[in-house]
Amino acid sequence: MDKKQFNIDGIPAILWGKPSEKIYIHVHGKMSRKEYAEQFAKIAENKGYQTLSFDLPEHGERTDSAYRCDVWNGVKDLNTIADYVFARWNAVSLFACSLGAYFSLNAYPDRCFDKCLFLSPIVDMKWLVEHIMLWSGVTKERLQKEQEIKTDIDTLRWDYYRYILSHPIEKWDFPTSILYGGKDNLQPLSSLQTFAEEFGVALTVSEQSEHPFMSSEDIDIVSRWLSENI
Repeated sequence: MDKKQFNIDGIPAILWGKPSEKIYIHVHGKMSRKEYAEQFAKIAENKGYQTLSFDLPEHGERTDSAYRCDVWNGVKDLNTIADYVFARWNAVSLFACSLGAYFSLNAYPDRCFDKCLFLSPIVDMKWLVEHIMLWSGVTKERLQKEQEIKTDIDTLRWDYYRYILSHPIEKWDFPTSILYGGKDNLQPLSSLQTFAEEFGVALTVSEQSEHPFMSSEDIDIVSRWLSENI
């Protein structure tokens, strides 16, 4: 398939597919990179869409950068990408995975997407961070005092936690579908159900899938879901 690699204000990106007036912004999750959008892009192209994927901070071509992968930089980069895309395409949709979905929920409440697809989205970051603290034996008081604590799961940061508490997701007005794994250990089903009910989102649960959707069966499940929803 057609594939063009370039930079958008210093952000490494790939534009996939034959020219079209319709496009998906593809936001990957943690420990992923823009190249992993290829399978999505093939399915999207069959539906008449191009796809634009890019590397989040500290991912892909940006792995060695000191530019931190946090919500502030994530939101900044997602808006840079959206400004580029909305200026050039008539119909823009969104696909986002895991942490990329959390960044998208914070960056894009006022954009005009035709539709949105979320795979294993983090819709309740407060739950996740507080459970990482619980699993790692870190109290709020200790985190406030030390400001930053590395754990076996992730690095906890007090400024990030304060942001999460002060920025709940309160607006998401686009037609949205979610695919969630019933064995996801990073978000409880109740959080996804609450989000889906509040914002009128279509929620599909794959009972035997885990957060990454990485097994051969999962790949088929995701492909079918994408084909039905793109």
